[in-house]
Amino acid sequence: MPLPGRLTPARTGLVGAALAAAVTAGTLTATPAPAASTVPAAAAVTAATDRAHRPATDHGHHRTQAALEAAVRAGVPGVTAHAWDGHGPWGGAAGVGDLVGRAPRGVHDRFRAASITKTFVATVLLQLEAEGRLDLDDKVGKWLPGVVEGSGHDGDRISVRRLLNHTSGIHDFSEDPHFVRRVATPEFFAHRHRTWTPRSLVAIAMRHEPDFAPGAGWSYSNTNYVVAGMIIEKVTGRPYGEEIRRRVIDPLHLGATSVPGTDPTLPRPSSRAYSKLSDSSAGPTYDVTEFNPSLAGASGEVISDAADLNRFYTALLRGALLPDEQLAAMKKTVPTTGKEAAGSRYGLGLMRFELPCGTVLWGHGGGIHGSLSLAVATTDGGHALTYNFNGDWIRGRNKILDAEFCPTA
Repeated sequence: MPLPGRLTPARTGLVGAALAAAVTAGTLTATPAPAASTVPAAAAVTAATDRAHRPATDHGHHRTQAALEAAVRAGVPGVTAHAWDGHGPWGGAAGVGDLVGRAPRGVHDRFRAASITKTFVATVLLQLEAEGRLDLDDKVGKWLPGVVEGSGHDGDRISVRRLLNHTSGIHDFSEDPHFVRRVATPEFFAHRHRTWTPRSLVAIAMRHEPDFAPGAGWSYSNTNYVVAGMIIEKVTGRPYGEEIRRRVIDPLHLGATSVPGTDPTLPRPSSRAYSKLSDSSAGPTYDVTEFNPSLAGASGEVISDAADLNRFYTALLRGALLPDEQLAAMKKTVPTTGKEAAGSRYGLGLMRFELPCGTVLWGHGGGIHGSLSLAVATTDGGHALTYNFNGDWIRGRNKILDAEFCPTA
C-alpha cells in the first residue's frame, strides 16, 4: 500500500510526490563525495540476523514479525516496528541499522517521520480553531498577504481547510525540477546542509501554475503544509515546531519526538538511513543520515520513534487532543487520486485506509531521504501500529498492515 507523504527521489518529481508509495528524500556520514559515500547493498541480511531481532514474547504478533523479515529479504536494509493493542505493547525489528558495521536495527530507533508531521500540524491548527483564534474557512491571504501569489496562485481564494486536505491546487515545491536535482540526486551532497526557509519553499511553488482552481480537485502538495506552518506562526507568534512541542509533544510525554529545525543530526538511539538518490531501486546505495530537514519544514520535519507515534495517534483518535467538533472535521475525508493515494481518503492531515479484510485505519505515511514510515490506528484507537524502513526505495503492496490487522487473511 503506497504511503502518502513521500519526500523521496522515488517519484517522478522528487521528495515528494505524495511523500508516499509503500514506503516525504537523504545524507552522508563522514565521506564528502557521493561516489565515496556509497555502501554495500542490503540484500544479504541473513536469517540469523532476523532471528536476533525477534522478541522473547510477541503477544501474538508473530505474523507481523515475519512480515518485517520478509521486507528485509525484499531489499530494505532494516525495519523497526511497534504495536499496541489489548495485549499491551509489542516491538519488533529486522535487518540492519548500519550496512557497514552490520549492527542490527533497533526496536527503539528514532527516525525521520517525514509527512507524518502533517497530522501534528493539522492538530495544532484545529486546536487554534477550537480556541477561536482562527477559522478553517479563513483565507490564506488573511494571514499571509502576498505570500501565495504568482503564476495564477491566489491566496485570497484558498481556505486553511483546503491547505489541510490538499484541495487548494497549490503546486508542490518538491516537484520543481531544480529543487529535485539539488535534493534527490547525488547533487544532494553539495546541498545537504543548506537551510531552506518556508518563504523560499513557497516561492519555488509560485514559479509554477496551480494544479487546479481551489476546490476543483485533489493533489498532494507539500507546499500546503509549509504554508500551514507559517499560519501557525502568524497566529501564535511562535514557530510551528514550538507549538507542536507545547500542545502535543509535552502533554503526551513523547520523549522521542522532536521538531529539529535546521539540526542535521538524528538523536540516538537511531540507525543509518539509506537512499538510491534516483527514481530507480538499482544503482549505488548512499548513506543519507545527515541533512538539514528545513528542505521539508512543516511538511515533513518531525523526528520520532514508533512507540511515540502510536501514542500520538491513539490519543488523537480517542479525543485527547481535540474537541469532538474538530476531530470530526479532521475525519471528514475527500477522495484522493494518483498512485500514492492507493484508494485511501484524505481528511485534515489524516488519512483513512480500508484493508482488504475490512479493517478501517486512520493515520499517515511519510517518506524522506533514507526513511519510509507508516503510522496507523483503528477508529477507536484500540489497536495501533507504526513501522519504519531505513531505506527509501522500497515499492509494492504493504504486507505488514495485513499481518497486524488481518490475522485470518
